[in-house]
Amino acid sequence: MAKINLLPWREERRKDLLNEFLVMLGLVALFAALTVGAVHFYHSQLIERQNTRIGYIDKRIKEVDKKITEIKELEKKKEALLSRMMAIESLQRDRPLIVHLFDELVRSLPEGLSIVDLKQQGPKITITGEAQSNARVSSFMRKIEQSEWIKGAKLKVIKESNKGQGSTTKTVNEFMLTFEQVMPSADKEEGDEES
Repeated sequence: MAKINLLPWREERRKDLLNEFLVMLGLVALFAALTVGAVHFYHSQLIERQNTRIGYIDKRIKEVDKKITEIKELEKKKEALLSRMMAIESLQRDRPLIVHLFDELVRSLPEGLSIVDLKQQGPKITITGEAQSNARVSSFMRKIEQSEWIKGAKLKVIKESNKGQGSTTKTVNEFMLTFEQVMPSADKEEGDEES
């Protein structure tokens, strides 16, 4: 007699295939999830490492910026100190000039001539004064030209005016004279200091 299988084997086979499919699908999904997780973790680590590097670089940049600011402040202080040093050197160098100027003025000043006002702008000196005669002004200018410390006397104005009132009125010549203060050569200066 022929054996007939009446069990629903096709349905069981379908269930088995479905189970196998679901297991495979689960394994693939798990593998995909693990792969995505691993890639995500790897990229997160790269991003974190890069952020750490960026943080380190930012910190160093801030330190360097701070040092640059300090260097700029130091350079400003250096410039200020250098300008002060130059001013002090200039004052030290020019200190004896005023003494020589007044000394030469006293030596060059003839009798009968007086200085009313003296102004100096750099090496240029302007004198306003009174003289008893024009000849005394000329004598003063000649003596200025003979000096080692002052040169280039130029008469700007000379005019006659009356001073005083009544019987005490006297006639004087008011004048304005300009000249320049000069530094004699170092050889002459050393010779002056030795004598």
